Amino acid sequence: MNSTRTVRAGHRTVEVHRPDKVLFPGDGGRDGKEYTKADLVAYYRSAAPFMLPHLRGRPLMLERHPDGVDGPRFMQKNTPEHYPEWIHRAELPKEGGTVCHTVCDDTATLLYLADQACLTLHRWLSRADRPERPDRIVFDLDPADDDFGRVREAARLVGELLDELRLPSGLMTTGSRGLHVVVPVSGDHDFDEARQFARDVADVLAAAHPDLLTTAARKKDRGARLYLDVQRNAYAQTAVAPFTVRALPGAPVATPLSWGQLDDPDLNARRWTIADAVDQARTDPWADVPSRGRSLGPARRRLDGLRG
Repeated sequence: MNSTRTVRAGHRTVEVHRPDKVLFPGDGGRDGKEYTKADLVAYYRSAAPFMLPHLRGRPLMLERHPDGVDGPRFMQKNTPEHYPEWIHRAELPKEGGTVCHTVCDDTATLLYLADQACLTLHRWLSRADRPERPDRIVFDLDPADDDFGRVREAARLVGELLDELRLPSGLMTTGSRGLHVVVPVSGDHDFDEARQFARDVADVLAAAHPDLLTTAARKKDRGARLYLDVQRNAYAQTAVAPFTVRALPGAPVATPLSWGQLDDPDLNARRWTIADAVDQARTDPWADVPSRGRSLGPARRRLDGLRG
């Protein structure tokens, strides 16, 4: 258990300590298989080409489980001083001071974080060089129960409205309970504008489908309706990164999928795990989603027209 292995990543060598340590016990997962730290490192090494475009330049909040998913959880914002100097950092303001966030720009950093038992990477919706200007908007489809059919129906409605507003979007399992709809935007607007736009989109949908959808922030006001959550669209808030592992039995992965895959009746939030998420990545499910987004101005005018 005290062994150390080395893994090559580009021109760097990363040490993996206690590679045989079980992080995901073999109970409760889809395949009943346990996964070790070595498995986590191997997954992130394979996923790096698909994952890094969604991470580069973005401040991160890191979810660490040194004793595995059954042990304590640590949410880490500040980068520890002992992290190697070659890992990029971004010092950004917070109320009363600053936070020195880790930024994952290369495979070596991703593998180092895996060695630190960082299971899940939560990314900002803006970049470190323009922290006040989001270039992503996220709609979090949070179900009230285990009826994933409602999640699929809600995602379809969100996607159809975004199409009407001429905003390309990508669909992603969260690896936990629901789906995220991710909208690339130009970064020309601040968080207040982006969040208000997302809230207005959600309000339009909730008004049109009051038995299915709600924007009520308090659980007691939602009933059985699915919550259209737009609260992540704010400064220093985060969303799970595409292809990141979730700290849940079976090592499920937050995985992009195509809109056509939404028709699969067997789809659920934990459909992909570290065993097969890279296979899904190779299908390029977001091939039609531009990396650079559109300005919200024209979409805002179309949305206001729909609202009357």
